[in-house]
Amino acid sequence: MGNVTGTVAARMAFFPPEPGTYEVFRDGEGRVYMTGLAGAAEKGVEVRLVETRGGNRVVATFWRHPSARLTVLYSHGNAADLGQMLDLFLELRAHLRVNIMSYDYSGYGASTGKPSEFNTYYDIEAVYNCLKKDYGIRQEDIILYGQSVGSGPTLHLAARLQRLRAVILHSAILSGIRVLYPVKMTFWFDIFKNIDKIRQVNCPVLVIHGTADDIVDWSHGKRLWELSKEKYDPLWIKGGGHCNLETYPEYIKHLRKFINTMEKLSLTKADKADR
Repeated sequence: MGNVTGTVAARMAFFPPEPGTYEVFRDGEGRVYMTGLAGAAEKGVEVRLVETRGGNRVVATFWRHPSARLTVLYSHGNAADLGQMLDLFLELRAHLRVNIMSYDYSGYGASTGKPSEFNTYYDIEAVYNCLKKDYGIRQEDIILYGQSVGSGPTLHLAARLQRLRAVILHSAILSGIRVLYPVKMTFWFDIFKNIDKIRQVNCPVLVIHGTADDIVDWSHGKRLWELSKEKYDPLWIKGGGHCNLETYPEYIKHLRKFINTMEKLSLTKADKADR
């Protein structure tokens, strides 16, 4: 029963677009580019190939904002790849005035390997290390953003980092099995055990969920918010589904308010450190 249920959950967790919606290539000087992102340098976007400890090479894109104080590390949902999200990242960067580091999981887009729970953990760890080493971005200036299945790697990393600025959970899951069955306990064969990991997160947590989500019930978002140590005002989007929350005006408005609050929090802590 356990192995069967775990396999079903894993299969339901990953739906990479087939074929991927973009390709990557190198120019004569070794710089990496992706199709669909013309004029990347002029748009302030860098494409990276990042090696993971799982032995895969994942595609990451760094969207730089000239006035950014914070950087969002974005883990997307289970049925999309980077090629489908370029417009969203342009909009988020412009409205929120943040840097954005986004990436494709192993087996998604032009990333090598196969998607799995543990590969997503290796993927986000490698991309986080890239932010630290190659861009010099401090943990204190990073906000982790997890959408749907992306809440799994997001909370995996957040539970291990004690100085993060914040976490955003968008249409997040309590665990893989709980998407399928309303179980009351966590089984060893479950995947993405967010219900346990959220208790280990020590930074502000914003939860965003649609009240009409028919893929991941609203109860997942509400429970994650209840279990958060440092709660920020949640955003329950009335009538919102699983894949359309970005189309509601309150989405970007609430995000902008949250980012502004986190920027002020960062400045306050810096002032205290200087005294």
